[in-house]
Amino acid sequence: MPIYEYECKACGHRLEKLQKISAEPLRDCPACEAAELNRLVSAAGFRLAGGGWYETDFKTGSKKNLAGGEGGKADKTPSKDGAAA
Repeated sequence: MPIYEYECKACGHRLEKLQKISAEPLRDCPACEAAELNRLVSAAGFRLAGGGWYETDFKTGSKKNLAGGEGGKADKTPSKDGAAA
């Protein structure tokens, strides 16, 4: 479930709320009780850092080298005339 940020137009109070995507946005401010809450657009709260995820990370044996090279099946792509490379 995503975490949504809200800000009250009346008092400026900000809050975060864990909600389902299908849930209706909150309307009432918990600080001043005015019906002035607006859902904010914000960046994701995580970052993928490091070397990254690769298609070969969880593959074993001959399936590991799909991008080409020795034993890879990607080397045998058909050419324009229909023959294997």
